[in-house]
Amino acid sequence: MINNWPETDESKKMLMEAVCAFAKSEIAPKAAEIDRNHRFPSEIVKQLGEMGLMGMMVPEEFGGAGMDAVSYAMALEEVSAACASTGVIMSVNNSLVCYPLLAYGNDKQKQIFLAPVARGEKLGCFALSEPGHGSDPGGLKCTVTKVPGGYKLNGSKNFITNGKEADYAIVFATLDRSLGSKGISAFIVDTKAQGFQVAKLEDKLGITGSSTAALFFDNVFVPEDCLLGKEGQGFRIALSTLDGGRIGIAAQALGIAKCALGASVKFANEREQFGAPIAKLQAIQWFIADMSTRLQGARLLTWNAAKKKDQGLRYTKDAAMAKLSASEAAMWIATKAIQVHGGYGFTKDYMVERNFRDAKITEIYEGTSEIQRIVIADSELNNRE
Repeated sequence: MINNWPETDESKKMLMEAVCAFAKSEIAPKAAEIDRNHRFPSEIVKQLGEMGLMGMMVPEEFGGAGMDAVSYAMALEEVSAACASTGVIMSVNNSLVCYPLLAYGNDKQKQIFLAPVARGEKLGCFALSEPGHGSDPGGLKCTVTKVPGGYKLNGSKNFITNGKEADYAIVFATLDRSLGSKGISAFIVDTKAQGFQVAKLEDKLGITGSSTAALFFDNVFVPEDCLLGKEGQGFRIALSTLDGGRIGIAAQALGIAKCALGASVKFANEREQFGAPIAKLQAIQWFIADMSTRLQGARLLTWNAAKKKDQGLRYTKDAAMAKLSASEAAMWIATKAIQVHGGYGFTKDYMVERNFRDAKITEIYEGTSEIQRIVIADSELNNRE
């Protein structure tokens, strides 16, 4: 991927060389076993933390690597190309946990919660979706009530990545349902708190090495100094966090697509039919050409969104375009990769079968493709840049 780097910055080159080497030597050899056994890769996550990859965009003073969003997108693509489960664990911790703590947390919260999460010593999760409210976060039913010294949290959350292993959860709940989205607040919840329960673990099609949990809150006490931002600011915090999260999922999708393309090129050059490698067949060549073109187009959209984030520009539409393009490219490329492999691609002996299963979720979580189209259309029709 070196020739595809958007910049020649030496720090980025050094980072990517280190990430690529680590992904190839330490992550990729374990990916099939992680997938097969539905195993959370705790030893890899620990190493990612030691490399500064669990809090890449967090300033060094708060335990992070102090890098930019473009570097994050490139690194996450490489990790995801080796193992998509590891990629989403990294993405959630960076995009959905470190970001809101950094952007909305006070100095005390940054020292207590952000620093260990950014260093990879602790793991976080983002608890927004509910059983009846996935694409409609404004209709949350999870509630908090004020009590002396803090709040009592009640309700449930669904499809929470890292939910089983997380030390802290960023939880969104409403103080006043009559206010709709304006009644939602965000809280930092210690998962060891009394009344916090992992109610269910999903048995999933793909990304089986990461946990996807249903969480239950039964009168969980949240100290008042664990309110993130201000009361009533939760919906705003959620939406701004998801903008950055969509860059992360786009990068994950790029990694899955890159893996499927690389496997297809290798197989096409090695597999012989009619006395020659199938790479000589025009049908296969066209598959490879279209796969490569879709991947690079999605990659440039992702880097563009990340660049705008780094520049402090509005990037809501750009992030939606990146996620839409990258996730649909990943699904298309993974599908064609199986076609290139023929019957072998339908077996678990070849990684494109895993790529196919992993790719699908990128079209769904952190905003479905349909939601991304709504965001993009709204921006265009109402001239929102």
